[in-house]
Amino acid sequence: MHYRAPSSFDRRVLNPLVAGLTRFGLSVWGSRVLEVRGRTSGEPRRTPVNLLALEGERYLVAPRGHTQWVRNLRAAGEGRLLVGRRREAFTATEVPDAEKEPILREYLRRWKWEVGQFFGGVGPDSPAAELERIAPDHPVFRLDRG
Repeated sequence: MHYRAPSSFDRRVLNPLVAGLTRFGLSVWGSRVLEVRGRTSGEPRRTPVNLLALEGERYLVAPRGHTQWVRNLRAAGEGRLLVGRRREAFTATEVPDAEKEPILREYLRRWKWEVGQFFGGVGPDSPAAELERIAPDHPVFRLDRG
């Protein structure tokens, strides 16, 4: 399974900064704080994510691959998106690899400057075959309001 651990700068500076601003109520380029129950501890776990809206649906994409939040969301099947004091419950359905190409393309179009390094040189203008090739490395979840 593909996974790219965050750098110490991301862990200590960037992620806490984005999460802090989002908790304060300022969404940075569509950011949210994802809260999902830990699969072993049962405790709420929080991480900043980019919420993608595409063709009337909403998605979470895991640019770093099969991360802890991905594993927790698979196990829980539900979570909450936080911005400031707003809490939005949702249920999540994992998108099959065969359906990810347009979602990954739009995600990269919007946030390549931030996450492009995790996609191995594949970008929003890459051929469909390239996006399909990397699809198994990047879990995607469709969100429905809970």
